[in-house]
Amino acid sequence: MLRPLAAALSRPGLAEAAAGFCSELCEMLRCARGSVGVLEDGVLRLAGSSHPAELQPGQPAASALLDAMQEALDQQQVVAWPPLPGQDLVTLAQRQLAASGAACSLPLVDGTRVVGALTLERNAPGFTSAELLALADLSRLAGPVFELKRELAQPWHRRVAQAARACLAHPTRRQMAVAGGVAVLLLALAIPVPWRVSAPARLEGSVQRAVVAATDGFLQQANVRPGDRVKAGQVLAELASQDLELERRRRESELRQHESAYRAAQARADRSQMVTFQAKAAEAQAMLSLVEAQLVRARIEAPFDGIVIKGDLNQNLGAPVQRGEVLMVLAPNDSFRLILEVDEADVGAIRPGQRGALALAAQPDRTLSFVTRRIVPVASTAEGRNYFEVEAALEQNLPQLRPGLSGVAKVDAGWRPIAWLFGHRALDWLRLAWWKVTPW
Repeated sequence: MLRPLAAALSRPGLAEAAAGFCSELCEMLRCARGSVGVLEDGVLRLAGSSHPAELQPGQPAASALLDAMQEALDQQQVVAWPPLPGQDLVTLAQRQLAASGAACSLPLVDGTRVVGALTLERNAPGFTSAELLALADLSRLAGPVFELKRELAQPWHRRVAQAARACLAHPTRRQMAVAGGVAVLLLALAIPVPWRVSAPARLEGSVQRAVVAATDGFLQQANVRPGDRVKAGQVLAELASQDLELERRRRESELRQHESAYRAAQARADRSQMVTFQAKAAEAQAMLSLVEAQLVRARIEAPFDGIVIKGDLNQNLGAPVQRGEVLMVLAPNDSFRLILEVDEADVGAIRPGQRGALALAAQPDRTLSFVTRRIVPVASTAEGRNYFEVEAALEQNLPQLRPGLSGVAKVDAGWRPIAWLFGHRALDWLRLAWWKVTPW
């Protein structure tokens, strides 16, 4: 009996232990195949066999083997085919499994508890009463071994759950465990942990410059689109300048006429005419300078290095524009401000100078640190909630950052007990509801 047990104990896993146990047992008793099944949550399943390749789950051979094991478990006795003289047991599953040979199944017992089953198959002849008695003794020795192997093969959380159920099964231990669990829970809820206020956030340029039309005209050309990076002095768009060119030529012609008339009056020594034409020439010169300035402003240039965040003019070529109309909005490349939309219930915990972390939707795997700078004292409403905007400054700038990116920011707001973190919102709601319904 020690050889099969030693083979089972020397293997690390349940399947290996069952295979070694059955192989030794088959060699001793001259059996064709031996198999071990274990009970797990009341369901019998195959743990291992001396020929595991022949018993794949779901195949008829595996189902017939489980039926034979279940037949022995239901009767809680050794069941064999051909039956022993004087044995009056149900042997239908054993007969189907044995076919023209012999088969026997017996329960594996751990103390008074049935933990599995053992089935042996032999080509011929049948099992003797002495062999069945020896197998019955062996089952009481192998039962605890396979139960231990089964428990060790389970995941750790299932082992912990089983140990807890075994502990709670005793009344005294149950009371002690409940009292200890309540004490540990209360102690855990009183432990202070970091509290971080979460809020939606978005990136904006620290400075936003509106590029406007300097004169009335028609849009002739657009050289950039939103998202493009531009340099200071780069031409962003151009207005049609044909009318201004004609106006400049007219003013130049008027200026030459007044200058010629002034020289003629000077040659005649006519002082009154000289003063008149000199004033008209000055007026023509001023108008000419105005037209030339308008021609220069017809070429809309970038005031600084930055990025275009608004204004797609490619779809409006040829459209009229009015003086002062906003054509584009620019923001600096490397200067951003962070806007947090803090809920009104949490804004009381925010102070200037607090640190936090930002996770952008475009880069959720990387966080950016920031420091709060200012709380806008005016509430805003969006999507059915009130919030206050909190301005913050990023502590590092990345080349991938763009104005308009959004994400989630968390601000370090101190330490609070775990119980407060889980229950403060419900408690605040109850206080407000109580204040609302009470008449005093």
